[in-house]
Amino acid sequence: MSQHAASNLPPAFPERAAWGTAGALRAWQAEALEKYLGSGARDFLAVATPGAGKTTFALRVAAELLTRGEIEAVTVVAPTEHLKTQWADAAARVGIHLDPKFSNAVGSTSSDYDGVAVTYAQVASRASVHEARTRSRRTFVILDEIHHGGDNKSWGSAIREAFEPATRRLALTGTPFRSDTNPIPFVTYEYGDDGILRSSADYTYGYAQALADHVVRPVLFMAYGGGMRWRTRAGDEVAARLGEPMTKDLAAQAWRTALDPKGEWVPSVLSAADKRLTEVRRHVEDAGGLVIASNQTQARAYARILESITGEKPTVVLSDDPGSSARIETFAASSSRWMVAVRMVSEGVDVPRLCVGVYATSTSTPLYFAQAVGRFVRARKRGETASVFLPSVPVILAHAGTMEVERDHALDRPEPEAGEEQIWSEEEGLLEEANRDEGASDDLLGSFEALESDAHFDHVLYDSKQWGLHADVGSDDEQDYLGLPGLLEPDQVHALLSERQSKQSAKTGRKRPAEPQTVSAHRALASQRKELNSLVSAYATKKSVAHANVHMDLRRACGGPELATATSEQVTERIETIRRWFVGRR
Repeated sequence: MSQHAASNLPPAFPERAAWGTAGALRAWQAEALEKYLGSGARDFLAVATPGAGKTTFALRVAAELLTRGEIEAVTVVAPTEHLKTQWADAAARVGIHLDPKFSNAVGSTSSDYDGVAVTYAQVASRASVHEARTRSRRTFVILDEIHHGGDNKSWGSAIREAFEPATRRLALTGTPFRSDTNPIPFVTYEYGDDGILRSSADYTYGYAQALADHVVRPVLFMAYGGGMRWRTRAGDEVAARLGEPMTKDLAAQAWRTALDPKGEWVPSVLSAADKRLTEVRRHVEDAGGLVIASNQTQARAYARILESITGEKPTVVLSDDPGSSARIETFAASSSRWMVAVRMVSEGVDVPRLCVGVYATSTSTPLYFAQAVGRFVRARKRGETASVFLPSVPVILAHAGTMEVERDHALDRPEPEAGEEQIWSEEEGLLEEANRDEGASDDLLGSFEALESDAHFDHVLYDSKQWGLHADVGSDDEQDYLGLPGLLEPDQVHALLSERQSKQSAKTGRKRPAEPQTVSAHRALASQRKELNSLVSAYATKKSVAHANVHMDLRRACGGPELATATSEQVTERIETIRRWFVGRR
């Protein structure tokens, strides 16, 4: 390997560090490297926000260990096929040669390589092959996005088997850990004051810190609501306005209606996002946009809409195959305006020029949301901002409003008090009583047909605060927010949003809130609890059993504490579980 290249490892590929770095490495990378080398630990977990430069840090560690003779080989384990190639390309720039085409069937690679890049699924399919390779040479294993080690219970066992013999292991993640209780291999868990085992990171570099260091971009979330109308399975028509208070069931149906490409919501939001991209490109010439879709059918439809808006055919990425990787790489190196993808670009894929995004998927977990937003925050130079367009759905706005919250993986829960399993919590009883007449109908639990939708600008969410007032699509008020300059310092963003909100308030005669409203997660969680209690009530009636028994069955199936202390992810899991029970799937 080239020792000169390794010692001058740049902080991020393909560009050098943004303002706020120290020497060849960013300040956090240098600090983490010093801590890693000083610890001498066999296992080390580094948690760093997406876009901060985890790849650079890990490769610098590998270079140091190779130079010192502590290791002879490097193995990188990544979530996807595309990321294997991305790791291999990054390593090659500093003289570390990894084989991303390593095959389980062959079981060996050329002596030209310093190691291999493989996927978690590849390791899980034949752990013995990777164990033999790990034993054959002193090996340094980099586990990228380590939370994938818990995707499947058998995966965790396979990864542990394959890499237990490793000389050193470095685990990386940039997103909140899992909501389940599958243990993640090689991660240390420690008991908190509440008696719960949680993951313990050896080094943490969060989004708030990275933003203060100008390592990542500030994110402007553009929230859009609108009128929705759909037909239930029973033939009844339902109308609701996205962004206005409603039950969780109705919100979910309204959200699905909004994402239907046959309505007006999607074309209106895509048009607004393209206007925002045009404004950003005045200052960042190669800025690109990404639409994240729920499925392939919608992705293709969104691409056709974008083509009609822009006159340029977007890049469409539908699956994790070699052709998709090539399309991502071509888009990353071009100046094309838009890419539309289904999940493929949700985690780890490096397209630094992405500045504008549209979250046009019904996936609502905080893990996925953090991964998606992470595609837009990588800073290349000081002043760049990111803009992500969202539906005005409480759970998504709550995720956007808590981007700076650091989460750990909770491995277990406190043991229940004696007799607790037989007692339904008082809060659950009160909630059930309050929602007794709001039980979810079978219509809402089944299929539906989206009939029509329209869109309006709701507000900009920035720094966990809401700015702006309702505005029609295409209006001057909307354009004031879409037209924010593409290069702004964080304090300038605050100043301009305040100025434009004041201007809009004066023009419309609507009173501006004394202070921008802070988005809180408690309302979204309360709504989820209401929905769960409604579903439990409906299911209990259907099965002629007590509500308490249904709640206890859900807790046994999903784990976690009583409803009063369950997290949003835990409540979501119970909702999804009981929905499956309604259609006879357990």
